[in-house]
Amino acid sequence: MKTISSSNISNISVDDISIDHVNQTAFSQPGWQIALWAITYLFIVIVSVVGNGTVIWIILSHQRMRTVTNYFIVNLAFSDLLMTALNTVFNFIYASHNVWYFGEGFCRFLNFIPVTAMFVSIYSMTALAAERYMAIVYPFRQKLSAGYTKVVIGIIWLVAFGLAFPQFFYAQIRVDYGMTKCVVAWPDDVHRKHLITYHITVIVLVYLLPLLVMFITYSAIGKALWNNAVPGDHTNVLSYQHMITAKKKFVRTMVAVVITFAICWFPYHLYFVLGNIRKDIYRQKYIQQVYLAVFLLAMSSAMYSPIIYCCLNQKFRSGFKIAFQCCPCIKATERDRLNLTPRLPLKKTWRDQASNNLTSTGTQTTNTDNVPLSTMYLIV
Repeated sequence: MKTISSSNISNISVDDISIDHVNQTAFSQPGWQIALWAITYLFIVIVSVVGNGTVIWIILSHQRMRTVTNYFIVNLAFSDLLMTALNTVFNFIYASHNVWYFGEGFCRFLNFIPVTAMFVSIYSMTALAAERYMAIVYPFRQKLSAGYTKVVIGIIWLVAFGLAFPQFFYAQIRVDYGMTKCVVAWPDDVHRKHLITYHITVIVLVYLLPLLVMFITYSAIGKALWNNAVPGDHTNVLSYQHMITAKKKFVRTMVAVVITFAICWFPYHLYFVLGNIRKDIYRQKYIQQVYLAVFLLAMSSAMYSPIIYCCLNQKFRSGFKIAFQCCPCIKATERDRLNLTPRLPLKKTWRDQASNNLTSTGTQTTNTDNVPLSTMYLIV
């Protein structure tokens, strides 16, 4: 016995839909309604692709922005770009028309690469939170090098490939009542146990657990930063306060990204949890509209991250101004260019002086971030 579910975005089995509904035309919605959905989805795709592409350009094209922290942001932006460019477009066509037009090969592809990118997105945010946690809460421990960061990113992709592989392996084309479907057919799945187990595993591993880890790490980071006392020797108070302020801004930026992600994806996961508990909800008259709405909200999460960077981070804001300075309403100033220009190395940085002051006064230093000044260039 095989349990049949549709592709990663439209998990509705033909067994769950009444024959009267199945015999309806593939264009079950009025044309004007499909047009409105299409315009909304297209807006999200354009903003996400342009925004995340610009984030990648800002980081890779400016030496000052190339730090360990920002490499994770590049990975996050790339996965979000990939997810919206592929998952959003083709799955919207499938979900709105209820017919698969693109063949079995692309059915497997769409159940693998975009799903992998979705997993990479959340794990990149988690890795970034862990990296900042170690750098800020345990500043004197060995920091991630650029080479090790690439290894971590590679591991993230391998884990994501592994989690997405079952959908790729069991994806196939089925023709039901004259309509072609891209489905995931789980073998020997009595009472849909394999399907439900997979869904629960995915929700735990790529939503609940990462959010729990990020909640713990950012809580610890916030406690370390907001309870951080100014060093006893006030020679470098202004520089020290600037460092703490910059780190607080970064934490606010990433917390905003994480909260946005959690809100956008919650209805999507809830939709499938309820569908596994009560199959009859897929027979409801407006279930297609409900699904298009929750899928739209989930995919829009990739659009918000670049907007948050631009609004809350001065360097990214400068980068966006430079990238779009050809627009009549946007003007990049000399200060914007200086924000992305590498600073000349100092013989002795204020960070070294602060460390010496703390050591000489016997003040505890566990809440300071003793990393190269260049680390702050990226996200301040």
